[in-house]
Amino acid sequence: MKYTKYTCRFTKKTITAALLLLTVAFGSCKKDEPDPNEVLQDGKSVVITDLAGDTQAAMGSGTPGKEVRPFYTFLFRFRDQKQIWIRNAADSAQWLKTKDWDLAFTGPYNSEVYVNDKDYQYNPGFGGMAKSAVLLLEQSYDTVNQAPSDQTFNASEVTKIGWASSAASNGWFFYSLNTHIMQAIPNRTYAIRLPDGKYAKLQLINAYKGNPPSVTDLNWPAPYYTFKYYVQQDGSKNLQTK
Repeated sequence: MKYTKYTCRFTKKTITAALLLLTVAFGSCKKDEPDPNEVLQDGKSVVITDLAGDTQAAMGSGTPGKEVRPFYTFLFRFRDQKQIWIRNAADSAQWLKTKDWDLAFTGPYNSEVYVNDKDYQYNPGFGGMAKSAVLLLEQSYDTVNQAPSDQTFNASEVTKIGWASSAASNGWFFYSLNTHIMQAIPNRTYAIRLPDGKYAKLQLINAYKGNPPSVTDLNWPAPYYTFKYYVQQDGSKNLQTK
């Protein structure tokens, strides 16, 4: 068998060109990967990504850099996306009984969410000034185009949005006692009647940093909340966002 000898000569120009092509190729591949947060944008809704909850608290010992203690509650205000921390009695006295917040993220990993409501005794705003109502709609966020009737809001028995112990629960996520991982339930949107009479819709999407489609690592950074909402400013029940 006859072998022919070939000589390849690499110059600085050819190496530079090759590296440039590789960079472009890798960049193109990266652009092809869908951004999990970009697909949430619809031009009308407010999209909140990686809003840090109480990342310094822990449920049990053995987590480096964290304290074993209850998670501090934080409040969230729709109109300006303000996050308000409740760390002590002074914070509670200043904020909880006011109309100046819309959502309270409470409990383990800030996963139990309340609307601001003065009538429910376990609500952070109990005894205050705000009267809200919330309903679970088992449909995707984009298909919720109309707020329910006031009669339906008045009859709502939803008091807290948290861990769904079953498919019939009003919660926004399932939680595995084996893996200790939360998983948001698809096609769950919450319609809200705010204290000022306006209507809104809310989707709680993820509690893990980066809004990953799924999590298998118990130590994935959390809580970092991704959610979206829309408030109809004209007072109508029109909640169409697409």
